[in-house]
Amino acid sequence: MPLLRILAPIALIALLAFLVSRTDMTALVSAFSQVSGAHVIAGLVLVQVQVIISALRWRFTAGRLGEPISATVAISEYYVASFLNQSLPGGVAGDAIRAYRMRNAGKGGWKGPAKAVIFERLSGQMAFFVLALTGLVAWPLVLGGEDAGRRALQMVLGFFLFVAAVAATIVIAKRRSSWLVEVIEDISRVFIRRGALAVQGSMSLVIVGSYVATFLLASHAIGAPLPGIAALTIIPLCLIAMLLPAGFGGWGTREAAAMALWPLLGATSTEGLAASLVYGGLSLAGALPGLAILSLEAIRGRPRRA
Repeated sequence: MPLLRILAPIALIALLAFLVSRTDMTALVSAFSQVSGAHVIAGLVLVQVQVIISALRWRFTAGRLGEPISATVAISEYYVASFLNQSLPGGVAGDAIRAYRMRNAGKGGWKGPAKAVIFERLSGQMAFFVLALTGLVAWPLVLGGEDAGRRALQMVLGFFLFVAAVAATIVIAKRRSSWLVEVIEDISRVFIRRGALAVQGSMSLVIVGSYVATFLLASHAIGAPLPGIAALTIIPLCLIAMLLPAGFGGWGTREAAAMALWPLLGATSTEGLAASLVYGGLSLAGALPGLAILSLEAIRGRPRRA
């Protein structure tokens, strides 16, 4: 595992160096020059939607686990976590710090806040993967060919077989593990019981929609508007690429994915790179309130939550 942690960033840097070496820098600068103030403002608004709704989803999740959090604290802590996730290695350091900063918020120490953070992140990742799996039906249309419909059906059937296999594995393991029973009970409270599925689903839909809309906006801003089918195909894959713990908050893996995927919809790899960099810039700028909160805490000499 330590060797993998060393090799993964090296491999990512090598891949990016190769891709950038094949990039038309003049076209890249030209793409950036097309970004308008209206695009920036709209993008920053979308990022605020992401952060605030995500914070409220975390608050709801924590409440279902018996860890009440006020809306104000949830939003401020989520800004801090979002900023740190995008500026520290691995992309999840901010979430770990979020759980640590909340360790004294309840009576149970750090375990309750940590569990709430894990389940809130799980809710987000599940929404990403549902979007990507939904896009399986659309991918044959992107790739084209006479057998597009048949390939779409095969992909859908393969997905349902995979889900059935996972469900069967969980049922078998549940009978043999008391720990798994406890986890399933928590999942039920957080995602299923008393209307939780509707709440989690609606908030996750808004959050994922804002991520996709920000990427569509970024590509439009650099002069490479994407068709609607991109929302189900190449954009979800770029967002999932950000989850790979090989860089800083998705930087690098997202750009590599965009450079590879944009040409599938008629754009250039340079436009994919430019769109991804604009997306990353908007996301980081939108999370800057987190830096302001940390700065104020440093001035006061103590964190808001200890």
